[in-house]
Amino acid sequence: MTDTSGVPRPVGRRTVLIATGATAATLAVGAAAAPGAPAAPDTAPVAAAAVCTLTKEMTEGPYHLDGQYVRADITEGKAGIPLKLNLTVVDDDTCVPLAGALVELWHADALGEYSGFVGNNGHDEPDDGTFLRGGVLTDARGVAAITTVYPGWYRGRCVHIHVKVHTNVTVTSDGHFTGGQELHTGQLFFNETVTTAVARVSPYSTNTVTRTTLAQDSIYDEGGAASGLLTLTALGSTPAAGYTGTLTLGVER
Repeated sequence: MTDTSGVPRPVGRRTVLIATGATAATLAVGAAAAPGAPAAPDTAPVAAAAVCTLTKEMTEGPYHLDGQYVRADITEGKAGIPLKLNLTVVDDDTCVPLAGALVELWHADALGEYSGFVGNNGHDEPDDGTFLRGGVLTDARGVAAITTVYPGWYRGRCVHIHVKVHTNVTVTSDGHFTGGQELHTGQLFFNETVTTAVARVSPYSTNTVTRTTLAQDSIYDEGGAASGLLTLTALGSTPAAGYTGTLTLGVER
């Protein structure tokens, strides 16, 4: 957990992060394609070929809201560079994909504002309390595919996305989720070269807050994939075309 001052409080549960590849030497999670690089095929990581690596959880932070929508697209029309996430959840003991787990995300918009807390980063905009929040159930391969926008930044933090993994949730008749067991709390991080390119594009370029870099961040510990650094792949020849982001999370059941 973290208080509103941004000081992290240790989280005790153990999790693992799974990096795909035939051998550990081939690991490239956290490397990012250059903004003009061609897009790779939209395929999910293969858990059976994974190398299991222990990692700690990350702080939840001050902006979580319970009971968000179960939905594959959390953008709600917010302006920003497209980001298509493919996050695979596996059991840390067996590396077997975990189907039916709910992967919940929440993050700031291009101006660094969180829904439900708009104004905390110094910008005035409508606040419905739900934009850029939501979760999706993993499929039979353990994959949660979520469409959002590249996050912006706010005071004192680098660009990131918050993530939780739940099991045995109940999806309510109005499309929210409730109950279940929380298995993992973490954060997803972004390659600094890509973020620098994104920051030049509107509306990110209108964010008036000084950006904290990945190296300056108080939460990210430079652990690469083991600390939640996404593999980013460009969807086109310019940053505005967007990116895919992949990572495989192992959780202790």
